[in-house]
Amino acid sequence: MRRWLILVVLSLAPVAAGSAAAQTPPVAANGCLMCHGVNGQGANGIPAIMRVQSRADFTATMKLFAENKKPGTIMGRISRGYTDEDIAELSAWFAKP
Repeated sequence: MRRWLILVVLSLAPVAAGSAAAQTPPVAANGCLMCHGVNGQGANGIPAIMRVQSRADFTATMKLFAENKKPGTIMGRISRGYTDEDIAELSAWFAKP
């Protein structure tokens, strides 16, 4: 009985680990979550960013902020700190599926 229980627990470990990894935001999202909330839900005048835009629109918005072509309180400065790879990861995490 004990051996069976150990085998069941060990067989489920990769599933649990993969599931947790899929729910972990990219490192680049840490800066976003500080203002936009831990779930990207927004609050106190800061807009929600989770599942609000498509990937293409999210990426375009970040680039517009970086080029100072879209007004934002500090988003122009923040967005210029992200690489194209960072923005792609952020888009994959925050954008609509």
